[in-house]
Amino acid sequence: MSTSASLRIPKYQHFKARNLAKVRLDGKDFYLGTYNSPESRAEYKRVIAEWLAGKKAPQQEEKPASVTVCELMVSYLRHAGQYYVKDGQQTREFGCIKEACTPLRQLYESTLVDDFGPLCLQALREAMIRLGWSRKYINKQVSRVRRMFRYGVSQELVKPETYQALAAVPDLRKGRTTAHDNEPVSSVSDAVVNATLPELSQMVADMVRVQRFTGCRPTEVCLLRPGAIERHGDVWFYTPDQHKTEHQDRQRVIFIGPNAQEVLIGYTDRADHEFCFDPREAPLARKNARERYTKDSYGRAVRRAVDRINRRRIEKNGDEAVLLEKWSPNRLRHSAATEIRREFGIEGAQVILGHSSADVTQVYAERDLQLAVDIARRLG
Repeated sequence: MSTSASLRIPKYQHFKARNLAKVRLDGKDFYLGTYNSPESRAEYKRVIAEWLAGKKAPQQEEKPASVTVCELMVSYLRHAGQYYVKDGQQTREFGCIKEACTPLRQLYESTLVDDFGPLCLQALREAMIRLGWSRKYINKQVSRVRRMFRYGVSQELVKPETYQALAAVPDLRKGRTTAHDNEPVSSVSDAVVNATLPELSQMVADMVRVQRFTGCRPTEVCLLRPGAIERHGDVWFYTPDQHKTEHQDRQRVIFIGPNAQEVLIGYTDRADHEFCFDPREAPLARKNARERYTKDSYGRAVRRAVDRINRRRIEKNGDEAVLLEKWSPNRLRHSAATEIRREFGIEGAQVILGHSSADVTQVYAERDLQLAVDIARRLG
């Protein structure tokens, strides 16, 4: 083997998934021990010296011994913590992944990944049932575990056949499991909403009104900014900076009719980048209030208002008190959908609420846009 000055010396490399040092010789990876340790540096020098002398490199497996489930989790969580990020913040998906890892770690922390088969996945699923998770959530969590093993395949930590075997485990079917199903989200009556409004701050009450008139999602009303609203004509167009299906490259347009415009007009006289509904502007704002409501803080404000109303009713009437129904802002969207569908049919509800058809790349056709404008003009 040539030892001329032009010979390229293979580099000392980092196999991050297991924090090992490695060097690639003649198309094969040789693992040297813990990355950046004195032992791995010494082993690198020895292997390179023998390779330069034309000797055969030590016999070694091309890949290190199979990793444990715990090591796979550590590697995947590191990846997911960087991947599931929006506007500098880790998304809810990352939190769900961490929650899926909790029972997995408790049961199979030291199990080798290639020993984790379909029966292990089903045992993990039974543990999730015992935790009281709903059937749909369990199916999503099991899917997240599979996705972790798929990531392991891409990083050469898991054998492809291991992931393929896990893919053979079917989802839990409704009526064929002891896992419970959550009640579907239903609409909330206008009578209940109207009874709640006086107990809310003026700002939160106006958020409720805007959401009810437009059928937008709670997060979308929280993110409302003047710069995101096109205020030309008798119907305004609001294009949120973020929305539920943006990862599918679908544009979301919310149509704001005269009713919602009347509510919003007092909140649009500000810089384009500022949030319309800023909790710091409330008369009794907390010192640590943020610049906008979140879906969670908005929902808490509504729930606490209902709780206060019910406490007063109980204090006044005791056991005979008629309690106000508990509700959350996401039900306002269902109320709008019910009304729109009743008056304009399923197509009208689809174009106003931003639902797609079977083709997730669908864009609004001209007639659909006109239909949405007509509905917003009458109901929004």
